[in-house]
Parts: sequence; C-alpha cells; structure tokens
Amino acid sequence: MTTFVRSTALWCATLLLAAVLAGGAPPAVAQARGAALPDFTELYEKQGPAVVSIDVVQRVRRNPHMPELSEDDPFYEFFRRFGQVPRSGPPREFETQSAGSGFIVSSDGYIVTNAHVVDAADEVKVRLTDRREFIAKVVGADKRTDVALIKIDAKDLPKIVVGDPEKLRVGEWVVAIGKPFGLENTMTAGIVSAKGRDLPQENLVPFIQTDVAINPGNSGGPLFNLKGEVVGINSLIYSRSGGYMGLAFAIPIDVAMNTVNQLRDKGRVTRGRIGVQIQEVTKESADSFGLKQATGALVNSVEKGGPAEKAGVEPGDIIIKVDGREVSNSNSLPRIITQIRPGTKITLTVWRAGASRDIAVTVAEMKDEAPAAQRRGTAPAPKEKAKPNRMGLVLSDLTPDQRREAEVKTGVLVEDIPGGVRGNVQPGDIILSVSSRGVTTEARSATQVNELLAKLDKGESVTLRLKRGEQTFFSTVRLQNGE
Repeated sequence: MTTFVRSTALWCATLLLAAVLAGGAPPAVAQARGAALPDFTELYEKQGPAVVSIDVVQRVRRNPHMPELSEDDPFYEFFRRFGQVPRSGPPREFETQSAGSGFIVSSDGYIVTNAHVVDAADEVKVRLTDRREFIAKVVGADKRTDVALIKIDAKDLPKIVVGDPEKLRVGEWVVAIGKPFGLENTMTAGIVSAKGRDLPQENLVPFIQTDVAINPGNSGGPLFNLKGEVVGINSLIYSRSGGYMGLAFAIPIDVAMNTVNQLRDKGRVTRGRIGVQIQEVTKESADSFGLKQATGALVNSVEKGGPAEKAGVEPGDIIIKVDGREVSNSNSLPRIITQIRPGTKITLTVWRAGASRDIAVTVAEMKDEAPAAQRRGTAPAPKEKAKPNRMGLVLSDLTPDQRREAEVKTGVLVEDIPGGVRGNVQPGDIILSVSSRGVTTEARSATQVNELLAKLDKGESVTLRLKRGEQTFFSTVRLQNGE
C-alpha cells in the first residue's frame, strides 16, 4: 500500500512538472490559487473580546439520606438485620455547576445568551477575555426562542455588530467563538449547511444549520459571518454521543434581537396571533384549490370570535402573503405573525375560489397557555351502509343528533372505507366541504358528494375539509383509475 501511494505521488509530480515546463498550470492548481481558505485571525482579534464565558450555579436543598422507615414498613426488618436502618437527617444544600457562552450587545453591560444556559440559575458569573469577572443579573428569558438577556455592572465594553441572516447563503463560511467543554475563547469554523430549518416541537425559529464544531459550553455563543457580524446564536446540536457530529443549529440574530429588545424594554415577550389553525399546502391540494404552486398556509379552522374570523378569514383560505411578505409554507406563517406587535393592523393576502384577495386583520396577543386536550369522537354509524363511491368512501347523511353532537349545520359522514384509509380520511370523519378545480362546494348530502366526485377526471386532486372530534383539517387525494 505504501509503495502504491509513493509511486502515485511520483507520477503526479512528473505530470505537474511537464505541465509547468509546457507553459501552463494544471486546472486543479489554477483553481486552488483563486480559492484559498479564508483567514480568521483578524476576525478573532477584533470580535473575540465581545464574547464572554458564563458559569452558572444552581443550589438544591435535599435530604442526603433515604427516607426514615417505620417499624411497619416491609423493608424495616431487612435493613435492621444488617444494622443500617435509614434515618432521616436535616436537608443539606448541594451545588450544581454548568457553563455556557454569550456576547455583549451594548457597551453598558447587556449580554445575550441562551435561555437554557441560565434557566433556574441561583448565580450567573460572567468572565471577560481580559479576565475580569462579574456577577450578572438575569433581565429576562424566553424559552420559546431560547434567548436570554443578562446584565453586568460595567461600562465601555466591546460589543458585537448585528448582521442580516437573510443575506446568508448556503455554503458561506461562518465561525463560532465560545467555551466548549470549559475551554474559553475557542474558535471553530465551518459553512452554512441549510437555512430556515424546522426542528421538532418548535415552529417559531427558522434555525440556521451549520457544520461548525459546536459542543457543550458553546450554547449562547455567537455565530459570525466573514464580515465579523453576528448572524446567529449557537443553540442546539444533533448528537448521539453528546459531542460534535457535524449538525449544529443557530437562532437567527434578527429573531433573537426581537426577543432581546422586548426583554430589555418590558422584561417579557409578547407575540401576535390571529386565531387560525393551519396545515401545509401540498402539490395535490394546491391543484384542487386552483393554486399554481404549493405555497402558503392552508386555513383548516378559524377560532370563533378571534381576529381572523372577525376580519372574514374562512376555512379553506390559503394565506399566501402577510403585508406583502411571502408565506412560503405553513411554518412561515406563525414565525411572521408572532413577530408582529399585538394591536397592529396587517393585511393578509389569501387565495379563495381561484383568486387572491386582501383582508385586513388586527393582531391579538398570544397567551402562553397549554393547549386543552382535544376530545376525539366518532359519530355513530347509520343502520344501512351504502356502496363505496369513486374515492372508495362509504358516505351517509348525518342525523340531527349527529349534527348536534358534532356541532355542525351540514356535513356528510364517512361511514366506512373498505379499501383502507384514503389520504388522511378515516371512518367517523365528517366531510364539511369538497374542493376541486379551484371551486369549493359545501357538503350537504352523501348523494351530492358522490355525484360531484363522479364528474371528476382521472388524476384530478380533491381536497376534503374534515372534522374529527373537535379538530378540523384538510386532506387531499388524487383520483386514479377505478376510484
């Protein structure tokens, strides 16, 4: 193996020499000359002093011994025989320590970090690059965006420059400075791997994904572009071992600074809401609603008495713009709306009945409440079953009791699906409307829906608005042969 590598190297060197003597450089060499790796030394020297190390102390009082056992306890005799019957003692205070990073955003001592870094902290200690140490006060923290603002009593501090994450491009060089594994002022470099990344259970932050080496202790530290501007806060890593695996996620700095400004001004974060439930627009559902591209957010229900209902937004509308800003997908809408100050009047551009229209909505304030458990129910089946329609659904008309129980005025019951589930349709669902060719028709009877489906051509997309328990949503199915 060694001989092969050496022989290959000699052969390549011979070709390179021949090319140089011939008066030209090989293409690979010429390309390398114009694609030199960036030099991060100046960035580190200029921006490094604005990055801080954070040490957090949490104090917990607990009993160091097992709970005292009574003589009636089944384990009492077992412990007595070995002479070690547990006795309760006075509670003792224990300290746990953790570390993170942060960066200075104002010369008078305001510092940004992650909310999870300072969560439940009894003491937050900040250490600057000049070795000065301060005890910081937590001004506020927002768990939804994982952003916290802390303050130290200092003046004339170096501060970071805020950049524009929107201008970031995938493949662009970025660097992080932080305290991985307790190693202060460590710089690591990589590229932007993706933008607007959605992560499970969090739809308010369009994360920047990088392959920068981020490890425990980097949390809360800045992500810089090559101009030395902060474009994100390093927050999460994907790891099976607890360490770097090439997947790191940063909170865009514009999202973070919106939170920071609110925490500094009023100590808490308010978010906008318009009172709609939405779902993704698929290619099939876009076809059935007459929309050229699968874009926007499909409204599957509107909160009764909420801002959207008062403004005239209806289920089946597709919200494609907010104040002229494109809604690229369903995850984009809550990110846009929650950043708007409650009480602001905005213009929603919606797609309805094959055309767009503008609707003025006044944004309300989102309350941080846990969603109530959804009640799931299935309407009782009728006595006689009809034959499957072209979509493979057995439909029947709702009885007055079923309409009253489901709290609907009209609708058609999906009694059975002999060939298996179609799309996301299940037996017991109630069809509220049928959309195809850009036209939405309210479902009033099983006969009406069956006849409507029978008129459609093979390959056409049909979107059903369904009610299941207390939930309403859309399901799109493309018609094939034999259906």
